[in-house]
Amino acid sequence: MNRFVSYFFRGLLFVVPVALTMYIIILAISWLDSLIPFAVPGLGMLTILVFITLIGYLASTLLAGPIFKLLEELLVKVPLINIIYSSLKDLISAFVGDKKKFNQPVLVTLNPEFVIQKPGFITQKDLSQLGLVDQVAVYLPHSYNFSGNLYIVPAKFVVPIKAASSADIMKFIVSGGVSGLQEVENQTDEGDRPGLH
Repeated sequence: MNRFVSYFFRGLLFVVPVALTMYIIILAISWLDSLIPFAVPGLGMLTILVFITLIGYLASTLLAGPIFKLLEELLVKVPLINIIYSSLKDLISAFVGDKKKFNQPVLVTLNPEFVIQKPGFITQKDLSQLGLVDQVAVYLPHSYNFSGNLYIVPAKFVVPIKAASSADIMKFIVSGGVSGLQEVENQTDEGDRPGLH
């Protein structure tokens, strides 16, 4: 009976993540296909990919580039649209643009007395425009969720994580610490984690 239960849970660990991943992919493709009036599976996704690539190409040409720049300047000048557009653009560029923001994984000391630390990502190193000297902006993602909090903390409470990639750290945080890291040991330099040696 114990062996049967063990096999069941082993199968569950394999089937559920694969099934949910496939389900989400199928839902996304079905939604994209519904945007196109033709009943060809995958045509919606292919059309969106071609369209986005074409827009990217046109935006980088000498002829269409100024038109896209003018459109962007108009969007930035409209009061409410400016907030939505600039926030979405900054968020997307943080992941895929030339100025990626989630590429500096760090450990933030939240309570020096008890040495409570949380992994996150530096998003701004210089906050002098806000009148904040020697402080940095750190984004701390939530586990099992696509949300997080932005904290302003003294730079001395932030320690870079050098032995793991930013993608691994993001997986580590989002999974609640159960995946993403091959080796947890030696994430920071010697002496950077007081109370944990």
